[in-house]
Amino acid sequence: MTRRAQTRRHSATSARGLTRRDLLRSGAALTAAAALPGSLLASAAMPAAPLLLPGAPLPGARQTKRIVLVVFGGGVRSRETLGSGNTPALDRMAAEGTVFPRTSVRNNGHYGSTVNIFTGTNESYGIRENGRPIHPTLFEYVRAGAGLPPSEVWLSTAGSDQETNYAYSAHDRYGADYGANLIGGEGIFNAELVDVMGGRQALGSANADVERQMAALRGSVRTPLVVDGAAGVANDPEASGRIERYLLEELRGDTARLTGLGANDAKSLRVARNLMGIFRPRLMAVTLRNADVAHQSINDYVTVIRRCDEELGQLFDTIRNDEELASSTAIFVLPEFGRDRDLNMRRGLDHGDGSEDLLNVNLVAWGPDFRKGKVQSREIESIDVSVTIASMFGVKSPVARGSVISGLMA
Repeated sequence: MTRRAQTRRHSATSARGLTRRDLLRSGAALTAAAALPGSLLASAAMPAAPLLLPGAPLPGARQTKRIVLVVFGGGVRSRETLGSGNTPALDRMAAEGTVFPRTSVRNNGHYGSTVNIFTGTNESYGIRENGRPIHPTLFEYVRAGAGLPPSEVWLSTAGSDQETNYAYSAHDRYGADYGANLIGGEGIFNAELVDVMGGRQALGSANADVERQMAALRGSVRTPLVVDGAAGVANDPEASGRIERYLLEELRGDTARLTGLGANDAKSLRVARNLMGIFRPRLMAVTLRNADVAHQSINDYVTVIRRCDEELGQLFDTIRNDEELASSTAIFVLPEFGRDRDLNMRRGLDHGDGSEDLLNVNLVAWGPDFRKGKVQSREIESIDVSVTIASMFGVKSPVARGSVISGLMA
């Protein structure tokens, strides 16, 4: 395959609506949380008949029953990951799995490059674009093709406005009815919300005010998607009840208290780890973004990478230490793109020089059906990942332009 070297420089300020403080002060806004960017937990419609039998392996695999996809948004070079000393957890995963060090990417801006991973296409989007992708996402292909309910397909984000758009596309044959359950950890699990609800002590008691706030959060879970005027069917009552219990446990726990450099990414990974333990969904995706601090400081960038790797390690260990998950879960990890070869004038790293550091990244794949301890020298593309995952679910990606990755399966 020929790598395409289109690049685009970037400035990282996204449009903002209500501030988080405004949102948290408004009970009415909490009730409408499913429709607001940055504090979103929503669900999509369920297809008519499930095609995957409960507990059965995926049609395109022998043992794999569920897949986790982690996209390191923000731009991460290979030289700061595998073998660098910064990513011991990712190193462990690579040693037990398969690595594709020549994974070709396009620098279509943060939003565009991550969208391309989920859609399997190479489309350019503006750096402040805040509309739905035009092509169907992996979530839509899998839910529509495999007949999965929303409780089986999740997306955990670092909380930016743009990330909410990854859950489903504007495609007329797919869209909201086949989207992922979307949860933005920074929007919901934060110390301000805990304080608004009366603190941890109140969350652990039968408090009428807390119950009213929880009722608002329940409403956001059960409300059909209203973004873009879409109408859908929410999670079934059993799934909604489990989501409600999960929300309360997270608010009582440590996720809301994660702060500092890389906290948004840490929450996204922490939420994914806990969701895997509760729901054991068929498909879980995680998006990160804090590595883009590299524009200002290479040291802060490395700190974010190390913090993300620590949380990734906890997710990995949760899977490996669970007998059922360890024998049935596959994990894919890759950045949206790399970064420039040389430091900028601020001793940071931009992304626009067209170098190998920018346009080649590592894909790490770990799972029961994958080759062990293998480094593949063949060139692949980041848009191949979603097509490969869809194929494992036994479904096609008719609009995607990627290919199924060869040399992955044992």
